[in-house]
Amino acid sequence: MILIVGLGNPEKKYAKTRHNIGFRVIDALKDSFDHARDKEIILLKPDTFMNNSGRTVKSLTTKYKILTTDIVVVHDDVDLPFGIIRESKNSSSAGHKGVQSIIDELGTQNFTRIRIGINPGHKVDIEKFVLKNFTKTEEKQLKEIIKKAVEQIKLLFDSCS
Repeated sequence: MILIVGLGNPEKKYAKTRHNIGFRVIDALKDSFDHARDKEIILLKPDTFMNNSGRTVKSLTTKYKILTTDIVVVHDDVDLPFGIIRESKNSSSAGHKGVQSIIDELGTQNFTRIRIGINPGHKVDIEKFVLKNFTKTEEKQLKEIIKKAVEQIKLLFDSCS
């Protein structure tokens, strides 16, 4: 069984913020996966705030006996330029509090992350920036960025099957 977690905040006011790109990727995955696969997949948008995501992830991994190596976490990354997508495995949170919550709850960083760049290319107050909506220009580009993230996750999944 594979657990794919999109990080974000549950309230409607956060739906289009940069921090919620993980939720948006999960929504796109839900609409694009065919269900005739060898492995079961759980798509998760934790119903807790971002910084407490680890509790929900830990609960599901315990309930369904999911190995940490079968977890994929999708999240925003302020260290990557806007729209750049990178995969990392067994790496630190790099200051991302949602990822750190998962590491703390699981007791390991041995899971895969799909990091989606949101860096604006200039200095900003990061804590405020991640909770702001994407600009109209960025929003126009998001459909393609999310599509690429979905494709990358599917490739990951296919390599696990």
